[in-house]
Amino acid sequence: MARQDAPKDQFHAVGIIFFILGLGTLLPWNFFITAIPYFQARLIVGTSSTVGLEGNSSGTQRAGDEFNFNNWLTLLSQLPLLLFTLLNSFLYQCIPDKVRVLGSMSGILLLFILTAVLVRVEMPPHSFFSITISSVWFINSFCAILQGSLFGQLGTLPQGYSTLFLSGQGMAGTFAASAMLLSMASGADAQTSALSYFITPCVGTLISIVCYLVLPHMAFFRHYLERSWQRDSRNELETKAGLLGPGTQGPGELWGPLVQGDPSLPPIWLLALCIVMVFTVTLSVFPAITATVTSALESKQWSEFFTPVCCFLLFNMIDWLGRSITSYCLWPEKRLWLLLLLVGLRFLFVPLLMLCQAKPRTRLPVLFHHDAWFILFMLPFSLSNGYFVSLTMCLAPKQVLPQESELAGAIMTFFLALGLSCGAGLSFLLKALL
Repeated sequence: MARQDAPKDQFHAVGIIFFILGLGTLLPWNFFITAIPYFQARLIVGTSSTVGLEGNSSGTQRAGDEFNFNNWLTLLSQLPLLLFTLLNSFLYQCIPDKVRVLGSMSGILLLFILTAVLVRVEMPPHSFFSITISSVWFINSFCAILQGSLFGQLGTLPQGYSTLFLSGQGMAGTFAASAMLLSMASGADAQTSALSYFITPCVGTLISIVCYLVLPHMAFFRHYLERSWQRDSRNELETKAGLLGPGTQGPGELWGPLVQGDPSLPPIWLLALCIVMVFTVTLSVFPAITATVTSALESKQWSEFFTPVCCFLLFNMIDWLGRSITSYCLWPEKRLWLLLLLVGLRFLFVPLLMLCQAKPRTRLPVLFHHDAWFILFMLPFSLSNGYFVSLTMCLAPKQVLPQESELAGAIMTFFLALGLSCGAGLSFLLKALL
């Protein structure tokens, strides 16, 4: 809740800006994975003139993905998040907030422009793969720095602004999938359709930069930022006066309350394990396996729209719905061992989705041929991902003392990144088992 003496957020402008910034932090990941059919077709064909977003190309049948592009895209998108989560304390102390945020968004914008330009550039598949994967690494490194910096600034604002930021992140996937569908349905030629798709995040990132530049000029934001500076100054004086004195706690004593939390509640490691398991399951099959599932129907038009609609749009919309449910329900809040069991049951989605009509495959049979089976599995897969991710992040601060909730959030962010990286690594094995 905002204090009585705090300026009002006129027209909810600060909230809208953080929603847009949240959207901007996950635009790169979502725009790249949604365009997987396009990238795969470029790697097979080697030319750009006949490749559209749906991945079709004249005179070329869908071939095997010898580059394992899905897997490398997933892995190299998540490793930077894990790396910069570990390095954030060093980066955040050495580089000012404004430099980190604007520098990251500028880097993202330039790399998106490069990706759009490559739509018109003819090059051999190996060269295209190397440039694209390098862009993926750097663009997600910038995103990791950007996300961590913005979360730090959100810590100075009332809790509702963090919710708006997370809602923006949740809408990024739906935005990317919608942009792809509009580009495909525009009736433009293959190159123009792909170019318009990749120009969209350039515009989105540019809008995010403008929004961030406007933010310091708003009295509401300045008020809480100044309060944060004053509080940090007091904490620094208290640290010098007391914590470094004879009564200083050792590292084990400082971590003890965090690990133990409230004696009546399970320790925070249980929630950390849950977040690792959730993302390990999700990233092991999405998008590395799910993006390769093809329609069993003979309709050519439906086949072109099948992956954008049933894989990406469906996942992101239902995932956002799952995240939204936690605004009204936090079950099982008081039975976290039951939560661990429910999260563990999500591992069942791995074989179910692998046994759908994913191609190419040489080992496992296809048991679920019809499109309806894939959609049926994707619904609870997506809903449970959004719900359990949001639930664990909401419950973690409640397991520790109030003054240690920020540290609990940092620990959960690390395990979130660890789960993403584990899932991305596991996707290579699962792809090999198909």
